[in-house]
Amino acid sequence: MLQRFFALDRNHTTPGREVQAGITTFAAMAYILAVNPAILANTGMDRGALVTVTALTAAVATAIMAFLTNYPLVLAPGMGINAFFTYTICIAKGVPWQQALGMVFVNGLIFLSLSITGIREKLIAAIPASLKVAVTCGIGMFIAFIGLKNGGVVVSNPATYVLAGDFTSGSVALCLAGIAFTAILVARRVRGAILLGIITVTVVGIFIPAGGGAMVTQLPGKLFSFPHSPAPVFFKLSFGFLKSPAAFVRALPLILTLLLVDMFDNIGTLIAVTKRAGLLDAQGRLPKAGRALLADSIATILSALFGTSTVVSYVEAAAGVEAGGRTGLTSLTTAVLMLLALLLTPVILAVPAVATAPALVIVGIFMMQSVVEIPMADFSVAAPAVLTIFAIPLTFSIAGGVGFGLISTALLAIALGRPREFSALGYVVAVVFFFDFFKLWPFHG
Repeated sequence: MLQRFFALDRNHTTPGREVQAGITTFAAMAYILAVNPAILANTGMDRGALVTVTALTAAVATAIMAFLTNYPLVLAPGMGINAFFTYTICIAKGVPWQQALGMVFVNGLIFLSLSITGIREKLIAAIPASLKVAVTCGIGMFIAFIGLKNGGVVVSNPATYVLAGDFTSGSVALCLAGIAFTAILVARRVRGAILLGIITVTVVGIFIPAGGGAMVTQLPGKLFSFPHSPAPVFFKLSFGFLKSPAAFVRALPLILTLLLVDMFDNIGTLIAVTKRAGLLDAQGRLPKAGRALLADSIATILSALFGTSTVVSYVEAAAGVEAGGRTGLTSLTTAVLMLLALLLTPVILAVPAVATAPALVIVGIFMMQSVVEIPMADFSVAAPAVLTIFAIPLTFSIAGGVGFGLISTALLAIALGRPREFSALGYVVAVVFFFDFFKLWPFHG
């Protein structure tokens, strides 16, 4: 049944490999079960309920993606978007979290309409092939940097922005050892190398001091726990911002900003992960892109109903792809583990950041290998691509990187007298990003 439904033979994979890949993806993204509730709780939402809805939305949305596309993609509440929801919409603008959820719901309806009409699919087609490769590489740099930062290998510094961490620290040394160990396993083509690296570092961390008398890996007090009720946030969205024209005008910039960031973060991630999985065709197009975009549109609506910030496609799916995942069975495995996590939360939370950090670094290296596909000898192609690669980690935004690439591509096409080499829709999107970057319209009002 699995062979037929997920077309495993046609995708040159096996049930065992797909399950292993799903476990790897889950291990790389399980941090969201702790981080998302910690951020959203600052709005006044119930933290225990948030743990439950984070897992539920991730599981349901990922399962929808698996069944609609048969791609190894996963979804969960987005990092960065949850911060915008909390610190900009709720805290800075004073919007109650119930109304903020309502804005996410409206954003989801817009997403859905754009997906059904095929506009979002046309947006993907409007991005040049070289920029699609650049997005893959840029996300690779982005997640590798996050891994190094989570492991303490690099730290912030006001003078130099970043600085090498304290390599004599037990946790940092363990992270570096984990990167070396995982890299050796990968180089020796050991199957499941990334997952083995996570498990090994977690176990060794039990014996490595982290300072203050604690160890890097803290043994959980218990193995199982019952999940918290989602009732405090479940279906609590409100549409108070629609009660008057003035309230709607104040809410509109926030909704449009959510739409812009969500759309291009999702498109960037979709391109990067599917390209790495070898799912793009010879023209750099993604078969069933419409279904993938429909799935994440539905996920956005569900996130508002369940009681969390926007659910998006996750770049950590690349970890599962590198572990051999090629079909929706990988995604479905991750979804099941998300549900099981509600019972095993103490064990999952015992996995330290220094154990998942090497996985992110190795996956970042894998994704950077695609850079050889960019024709660097042609400066008009190389410049937008390199700017995209740099912008994603430096602006901490996939959408920002896509914007830099599209704007520079449009400018060079016009300046070189070859405007028809760039699509009309590409110019439109480049203008949208230009207006957004320079705050030339009410998005930032």
